[in-house]
Amino acid sequence: MKGKSLLAVIGAVAIINLGSRFIGFFREVVIGFQFGTSYVADSVITAYTLPNFFYVVVGGAITTAFISIYSKIGDPLHRERFLQTVFSWLTVVLVGFTLVLMVFSEQVISLLFRGLQGEELQLTSDLFVIMAPSTFFLVLAMWLTGVLNVNQRFKMATASTFLMNASFVVIALVLFPMIGAFSHAYGAIISSFLMVIMLVYLIRKEKFMRFRFSFAQTKEMGKMIRLGLPILLGGATLQLYFLIHRIFASQLQDGAIAALNYSSKIVQLPQSVLMTAVTTVIYPLLAKKVAANEHTDIEALYQKGLRLMTLLIVPSTIFAFFYAEEIFTLVFEYGQFTRESTLMTAPLFQVLVLSMLAHSANLYITRFFYAKERSVLPVTLSVISVFGINVGLAILLLDQYGAMGLAAATTTAALMNFVMLLIAAKFVLKLKMTGEGFGKTLLSFIVLFISLILVQLGVKMVIPSEMSILTIVVAGSATLLVFVGVALAFRLPEMEQVKNLIKKRIVKRG
Repeated sequence: MKGKSLLAVIGAVAIINLGSRFIGFFREVVIGFQFGTSYVADSVITAYTLPNFFYVVVGGAITTAFISIYSKIGDPLHRERFLQTVFSWLTVVLVGFTLVLMVFSEQVISLLFRGLQGEELQLTSDLFVIMAPSTFFLVLAMWLTGVLNVNQRFKMATASTFLMNASFVVIALVLFPMIGAFSHAYGAIISSFLMVIMLVYLIRKEKFMRFRFSFAQTKEMGKMIRLGLPILLGGATLQLYFLIHRIFASQLQDGAIAALNYSSKIVQLPQSVLMTAVTTVIYPLLAKKVAANEHTDIEALYQKGLRLMTLLIVPSTIFAFFYAEEIFTLVFEYGQFTRESTLMTAPLFQVLVLSMLAHSANLYITRFFYAKERSVLPVTLSVISVFGINVGLAILLLDQYGAMGLAAATTTAALMNFVMLLIAAKFVLKLKMTGEGFGKTLLSFIVLFISLILVQLGVKMVIPSEMSILTIVVAGSATLLVFVGVALAFRLPEMEQVKNLIKKRIVKRG
């Protein structure tokens, strides 16, 4: 896959993923509209925490390890046996695990979220019983998207997530007048089931595998388990941060869990769209290049991905930091989400948004360790960051600063993890950030980011803060103009590739 076509595929996946993530984010807006920052909002969010955690963490680890092993199997028959073995064991284990979650739902919730009591604990447990089966469908769906991705059907895999998020929102809205908070519980299980159905249909249609049970013991299966376990810990970093938020915030006042969740979701939105598009497309390609021992191309991918994320996420961070209150006013402040909810949530968002690039880059860099089957070091660094730096700071800051202390702990830990991973990649994997033209790139990025900060300060001085819509429109337009102007002036490779793609499309249509 050449540079231009790689960018084109990433762009296509990003667009589909953008729609999917916006719909998924809209679900959080719906929760805010229906419940604001009340204890009911806390219960709905907390109940879905574990299914979503297992989806992203367990499903992500299984899928990453699977792609790494599958990409190195040359014999088609051998690949087919491996697929059927993974499918069989995954199905059986997930069914058993899901049943345990359902039977011991109240014990699980009360053990993890010790601050929940009385009516809030009961509601959370009741919601979790219904949501628990979605764990099976979500983790299985994540692996099935890996089957499509490793066969370079990136758009199909991303479209299935779009279906899940869209159906979740529709079900939650339609059923809410009849069953209230439980509409989100049924939305979780039905939408995840529909996602699996769509993925099975696509895989069968493309004839990538036959869904037959086979429990044969293979060396690849053992290797996948050994590779997947450390990835499980390393890939859990971002979700563990947010799980820890909810564990500690359950000890605070009503609405603290919801406020941190709303802030986190907006932080994750641009990061998820951009990071997912890059890692979804690049990781299967990376695994193949590692198998072929093409170090030069691997280093080029490493540099290209970090450049692209920096170029897109840092401007988003600058914009979001300056207009946190306006964003929450415009997006959330409806129904039960009051002005007080905005003032409670926006400052948390400003702290969390500073870690947006670090979270994305951390996940991206660890993929290079996993592809080379060197997973112990990034996992160790993640454990230090999450359970050492993050938890330590959370305990230290919780009593005095409350939810703000939790946000500050997460941001500090993520940034330190980013620095440690960059150093590890340089000395262990021999991957440098600096390539040809690095000095010019660094200068252009500095000029771009300073220009964007000056633009936001100027808009803040000219437009009154209470005019949220006008502020966002003017600031957004000015940001886009400055971004494009600086990128063109410095002839950034990404902008040149976009220009060439546009010209090619125009010529093709003409």
